[in-house]
Amino acid sequence: MKVLCSIYRSTKKLGMYLYVPREKGLREVPPALMALFGRAEHAMDLVLTEDRKLAQEDILKVLENLREQGFHVQMPPQEDDYIVHLPDELLTRNDPV
Repeated sequence: MKVLCSIYRSTKKLGMYLYVPREKGLREVPPALMALFGRAEHAMDLVLTEDRKLAQEDILKVLENLREQGFHVQMPPQEDDYIVHLPDELLTRNDPV
């Protein structure tokens, strides 16, 4: 399967992307999803095949969603649980008075 795909970035959520078949564009994306997504900024066009590697998404899942739903949403990566956020007291300890 080969799909010419347009990828849009969300103006509301950093790291959120929307993949759609280029020939259909955003016409078939549900209005509720577009409301959550915000204004779509065109990022790039790609030819997707089963052999193509994507940085953050499983290509087979993307192709399946494009075929069945007409779109694929890439969510931002989750923050790692092992990152410890320091309390404000420690963050300001060395600040000049």
